[in-house]
Amino acid sequence: MTHVPVLVMASPGFEPRYAKAGDAGADLRSTKKIAIGPGARELVPTGVSIALPAGFVGLVHPRSGLALKHGITVLNSPGTIDAGYRGEIMVTLYNSSTENFEIEVGDRIAQLLIQSVEQANFIAVDQLPDSDRGQAGFGSTGNK
Repeated sequence: MTHVPVLVMASPGFEPRYAKAGDAGADLRSTKKIAIGPGARELVPTGVSIALPAGFVGLVHPRSGLALKHGITVLNSPGTIDAGYRGEIMVTLYNSSTENFEIEVGDRIAQLLIQSVEQANFIAVDQLPDSDRGQAGFGSTGNK
């Protein structure tokens, strides 16, 4: 288990929290009452900052229930929190529905996943090695 220091700038209880044992994502909550209009986006504060150890990243994912039931998603999904960032975690929510969506203080708005990452050493080459896929891109493997 990775230990992640959390600075709670909001009321107690706003620290990221796993809803159930074994969950991959810890819930993030809104510290503001906000209305998101149809087709609009809002930057929603969570009232927490974290200090990730080197070699880790925080990934902010949408909550599946909000996406299915209300068309609410994280616009830049997943949002990336680099290990060196110490500011408040803010979530850009997007309303893809045709109705207003109301967020109350304390509502769960997104999930935070902590993952280890490895930095690459990018090496310029004149040609890439062959592969089975080659340059085949979008839709190249068919539908079934």
